[in-house]
Amino acid sequence: MKKIVKDAEIAAKETAEKVVAEVKEAPKTARKVTRKAVKAATETVAGAAEIMEKKAEEVKTEAKKAVAAKKAAPAKKAAVKETVYLQYLGKEINQNDLMKRVKEIWTKDMKQKTGDLKSVTLYVKPEENMVYYVLNNDVTGSIGI
Repeated sequence: MKKIVKDAEIAAKETAEKVVAEVKEAPKTARKVTRKAVKAATETVAGAAEIMEKKAEEVKTEAKKAVAAKKAAPAKKAAVKETVYLQYLGKEINQNDLMKRVKEIWTKDMKQKTGDLKSVTLYVKPEENMVYYVLNNDVTGSIGI
C-alpha cells in the first residue's frame, strides 16, 4: 500500500509540474496569439485602406471626366422670345391668345387631354373677323376674333 501511495504522490507531483510548466508557458502562448491577431488586423486594415485609395482615385477620375465633358459641351443658346401681333382695322390679335383659346376648346369643349394635342394650325382671316383652326390634322373649327 505504501508503494501505491508513493506512486500516487509521484504521479501527482509530475502532474503538478506539468500544470506549472503550462501556466508558465501560457503568457508566451497568449503573446504569440496576440501578435498573430494584431498582424492579421493590420493586414486587413492595410488592405481596406488600399481598396479605399483605389476607389478614391476612381472617383477623382470620374469627376475629372465629368468636368471635362461639361467644359466640352457647347453652351446652350437662350431661346428667342417670339411674339406676333396682327393689327387690322383697330383690332390687335395676339398669337398666344389665339393658341390659348383653341387649346381651351380642345380640353374643355371637346373633353380631350392636353397631351393628345399634337398639332395646331391657325388661319387668321381678319376681314371675316374669324380664326379657323385644324387640330391634329383632323379636327376643324373656327372662333371669332
